[in-house]
Amino acid sequence: MTVQEAILARRSIRKYSDRPVEPEKLKTVLEAARLAPSAKNEQNWLFIVVQDKEKLARLAEAAYGQKFVAEAPAAIIVCATSRRFMACGQPTDTMDCSIAMCFILLQAQELGLGTCWLGRFDADKVKKILNIPEEISVIAMTPLGYPAESPAARPRKAAEEVIRYESF
Repeated sequence: MTVQEAILARRSIRKYSDRPVEPEKLKTVLEAARLAPSAKNEQNWLFIVVQDKEKLARLAEAAYGQKFVAEAPAAIIVCATSRRFMACGQPTDTMDCSIAMCFILLQAQELGLGTCWLGRFDADKVKKILNIPEEISVIAMTPLGYPAESPAARPRKAAEEVIRYESF
């Protein structure tokens, strides 16, 4: 599968089979995240893998009742280890972790795994569930597993609406 094929095929999956994710596939997904680019190559991230059913259920509660988090065989929580701002004014923690999350989503797609980027969760509750130190920020999380659904593509704006050349 090419990157373009992964981009075209990727969907947010909210129904998972109970088939466990093979350790080698999980390792491949995490390796893609680890190799993602980051500002000044600081690699400002930590990836927490959760496979314990009780913790997944508690994470679903922390995600405001998004039950599919508990139904997946695994979840990856993407955390930042520090925060600074680039010259353009953007924070490195959310930028670096977002790039790594994109790599996770695309690598998972290539391997036949489903994901759903979650930003709707109580970060303090996630920290408590996973014993994450105060100085670490929880940026995003995704369930990870084999899809039990095949959602249709969601509509996208036309290229002319979102692309400009040379100036606005």
